[in-house]
Amino acid sequence: MRTVIENAAVVTVSGEEYASGHVVVADGLIEAVGPGAAPRSDSPVDRRIDGTGCLVTPGLVNTHHHLYQWATRGLAQDSTLFGWLVELYPIWAGLDEEVTRAAATAGVLRLARTGCTTVADHHYVHPRAGGDLTAAVIDAATSVGARVHLVRGSMDRGESRGGLPPDSIVEDIDAALAGSADAVDRHHDTAPDAAVRVAIGPCSPFSVTTDLMRTTAELARDKGVRLHTHLAETLDEERQCLEEFGCTPVEYAEKTGWLGADVWLAHGVHLSDDAVARLGATRTGVAHCPTSNGRLGSGIARVADLVAAGAPVGLGVDGAASNEDGGLGVELRQATYLARLRGGADALTARDALRLATLGGAQCLGRAGELGSLEVGKLADLAVWRLDGVEHAGIADPVAALVFGALPPLAALLVGGRVVVEDGACATVSEEDTAAALRRESARLLAKAGR
Repeated sequence: MRTVIENAAVVTVSGEEYASGHVVVADGLIEAVGPGAAPRSDSPVDRRIDGTGCLVTPGLVNTHHHLYQWATRGLAQDSTLFGWLVELYPIWAGLDEEVTRAAATAGVLRLARTGCTTVADHHYVHPRAGGDLTAAVIDAATSVGARVHLVRGSMDRGESRGGLPPDSIVEDIDAALAGSADAVDRHHDTAPDAAVRVAIGPCSPFSVTTDLMRTTAELARDKGVRLHTHLAETLDEERQCLEEFGCTPVEYAEKTGWLGADVWLAHGVHLSDDAVARLGATRTGVAHCPTSNGRLGSGIARVADLVAAGAPVGLGVDGAASNEDGGLGVELRQATYLARLRGGADALTARDALRLATLGGAQCLGRAGELGSLEVGKLADLAVWRLDGVEHAGIADPVAALVFGALPPLAALLVGGRVVVEDGACATVSEEDTAAALRRESARLLAKAGR
């Protein structure tokens, strides 16, 4: 397929911006990008997109999600993280392949309609009778057409060992390691254009033993895959780390082998100056989840400080049970506003926010050479945003319109050159069928828990 987009504002993120430019896509890659009309070619064009009134950006990269949570939105509405987890874990104990597939399909569909082309999904709940939930998530994401980085998560510290989750949804260390190795062996694709990659991700210090943290870090490095976990999300977590381990969450991560350029951490809200510097020095990434942090009252991450220190920072939606919107494009504004509440009106610019959502996210996932900017030879994952409606009329700067204005509808979303969203609607799966399946499976899950 060869697609030509012309007459659009184009923001490459890597440097150049064009008030009126073009992007040419061929065989899943970006063939040309620049000002004015596309260069003439003898090659046939399969699709032309008139980008008049539109902005073309790289597809957005979601660095942290829990897609299964789309089935449990609207619960524990006024709880902080620990109380929220205590209420929801018994419900999640009923997860099975059908619930997970329905929730993940709906979640990825929503992400795609808000500009997301790559999603990192951290799935750490594996009920004993649940089936193959890892494959269910991957099937859902690929059916919609997004790239997925499946983080095979685990928990081995249930209530009987001082953890928060019920014992029925934790694994022993051998099962957790075997499940993680199996996910990598079955699903991880190292090709540059991979639609599926796998990382390894024990859930968090308060639901995982130190032995599992250490051994999964060793396993991931032996397998050549990346590492992901929650860290420094709340003050409760910091207090628990200090009481149990005699150190802060970042110090604990360092002791267990969890800092480095192959690691990205979810949240990173409560960080000292020394912790920020250490993350920057080790090039450890951070997935910033502004809406979820606000929903749970967790705090405001030091995004500008982390970026200045040299840490890769991307945006994350987090699970839909703590971010009922579930979209990624809206996080551009959320990230900008929260950064300014913390550091002033110039703490994060509109272009800074777009970079977090694209190239910053690609850096966190180890794919900055393939994703995150519009450059010749990179994968043709891109969003064409409509800015010609009343919501954006009069905003001369298209990036400001995207970040500060209402989230624009998509004229098109391309993943590897394939159209996934067209004129605001999903082009790959039925939205009506997806919604019906989600309603059915969500009701069944809640009924299992007596809700």
